[in-house]
Amino acid sequence: MVMSRQAKLYKIDWIKRMRVRTASSPLSQARLRQVVQGLAAREHEWLGRVRYDPGRRWYQRMTCDDDHEVWLLSWLPGQRTGFHDHGESAGAFTVARGTLRERTAPGHRPGPSAPVARGEVRSFGPWYVHDVINASVRPAVSVHAYSPPLVSMRRFEFGPAGLERVSTETAARW
Repeated sequence: MVMSRQAKLYKIDWIKRMRVRTASSPLSQARLRQVVQGLAAREHEWLGRVRYDPGRRWYQRMTCDDDHEVWLLSWLPGQRTGFHDHGESAGAFTVARGTLRERTAPGHRPGPSAPVARGEVRSFGPWYVHDVINASVRPAVSVHAYSPPLVSMRRFEFGPAGLERVSTETAARW
């Protein structure tokens, strides 16, 4: 079978489009878990960057690519996220130092909190609502990855009807 020049050009263009689409495809939860575990294990790459702010949680974006981003967060005792989701992004986080607690909202009601110890990983899909807190008496550090990179986060509170969205933050705010 002989292809025309136009058919060959179309095929080459199609292959290029597929490569671009593949390069920016979201990472799986398993891959996000690997990303956070890998960075957490390379303490020499992030330990000197960590800051502790008594007024609010400190965070710094470590990397941002087309398909994912990675953040480093520090937590003083009592600091928390409040209930929120990560919009259309899947994510994973691990505790690199200290310990945290995570509380989810199954059925739009607050569930019990569960400890997340050093080295443990939590991963989740888009629209996953949770609250993370440092309920210990020592500082903590965690590594978070999101794919695709975060565009928005929705904040929630619990009212008589259950989970109620109270605000939406966009990436421009971070």
